[in-house]
Amino acid sequence: MTAVVVFESMFGNTRQVASAIAEGLASYGPVLTVNVNDAGAKDAAESANLLVVGGPTHVHGLSRPVSREEARSWANDPTKGLSLEPAAPGTGVREWIDSLETVPALCAAFDTRADIARILAGAASSHIERELKKRGSRAVFPAASFLVSKETVLDEGELTRARAWGASIGEATGASARG
Repeated sequence: MTAVVVFESMFGNTRQVASAIAEGLASYGPVLTVNVNDAGAKDAAESANLLVVGGPTHVHGLSRPVSREEARSWANDPTKGLSLEPAAPGTGVREWIDSLETVPALCAAFDTRADIARILAGAASSHIERELKKRGSRAVFPAASFLVSKETVLDEGELTRARAWGASIGEATGASARG
């Protein structure tokens, strides 16, 4: 089983979660972790058996060009103490999924979102999962949200939970251990 974990990240939290998910998946076969803006991300995703996609929740769903530009302005505000990832604001998950010619048969979706009730925050993962399913992929595990504080820091224990979620996806795929 070859898995690709693809992410969009503004301030680093989604990248950290993607890396932890990949660690959890690693005992089930080769895993590649790539940003949607990395050269080769599309080719890697289209050739994988399992595609795990995640991004930050912006305005109850997936980022848009305007919300990514807003992230840039947050990073330029010295009172917020934020810095953008090197590839941000770049292409978002929404546009990246639209660019895929094919998707792997199996998928899973995750997001990072504010640590408030989902009804108030929304969840990008449900939108990601819906888009991948529309293109013919099958979700192998329920979508997950990993929580970020109002200071834009991952809540304690979220990376551990992300590793466990990745391992659960590996178990759900029925993949044999390494190889």
